Amino acid sequence: MAKPSKIGLIAGNGKFPFLVLDAAKAQRFDVVVAAIKEETFPEIESRGAAAVHWFSLGELSRLIDTFKKEGVTRAVMAGQVKHKQIFSSIRPDWRLAKLLLSLSTRNTDSLLGAIAKVLGDEGIVLENSTTLLEPLLAKAGILTKRAPTELEKKNIEYGRDVAHNLAQYDIGQTVVIAEAACVAVEAMEGTDATIERAGHLISSLEAEASTLNRALTVVKIAKPNQDMRFDVPVVGIKTIETMQKAGASCLALNTGKCLLLDGDAVISAADGAQICIVAE
Repeated sequence: MAKPSKIGLIAGNGKFPFLVLDAAKAQRFDVVVAAIKEETFPEIESRGAAAVHWFSLGELSRLIDTFKKEGVTRAVMAGQVKHKQIFSSIRPDWRLAKLLLSLSTRNTDSLLGAIAKVLGDEGIVLENSTTLLEPLLAKAGILTKRAPTELEKKNIEYGRDVAHNLAQYDIGQTVVIAEAACVAVEAMEGTDATIERAGHLISSLEAEASTLNRALTVVKIAKPNQDMRFDVPVVGIKTIETMQKAGASCLALNTGKCLLLDGDAVISAADGAQICIVAE
């Protein structure tokens, strides 16, 4: 019997790396994990990878050397690395420092794209992070039992327009809308924190007798030229729980571009909370 192929996994935080690891093992890959000390959950050690190597943010040269020693020529990047970590906590080695100095813009896309190019130049191809998880990508249509109301449809239409215009600048992928008014825009804090902030803002407006409807619509989109190798939009049960606490009643996603981390459990949680999820 032929020996399974080998694949590298650059693991950030959250469930995403675990899903990729399990899927890769199910497809008979030997998985070499590059775990980020500042981000990756320690449980990654006990999930049956062929090897787990721990790195600090910024150790690009050691990452490349390790993958080469392990015989890794294909890799996947999965899991969040907080944006503020990238640009505040990082201690770059000489290779990454040189790369950072060469960037014309200091955003996540330009940095990760440059890292992908360096890896490619060293014979390590960075593949789409969803390659092994196609069944978990959002499918077109109304995914929940409840369809969006007319007000929610208007919020979705306006929110998509706002989000598309913002996404081209790599500001964020999520906006929160109430009655076709933008309540919150995602920046470096992440989706859940953006939804929480929107909930606080709308509550404070209510206290001042605002005319805005309390029900919030969350629109999460891919960037116009989304690089599926990294920073793929993801939602999970925690997103639904955060929406429920914030008073959000509708979630709009991009078909085939947003990953449902907990699969059908996300839909079940949304149904239980009377939250509509729609993808287009």
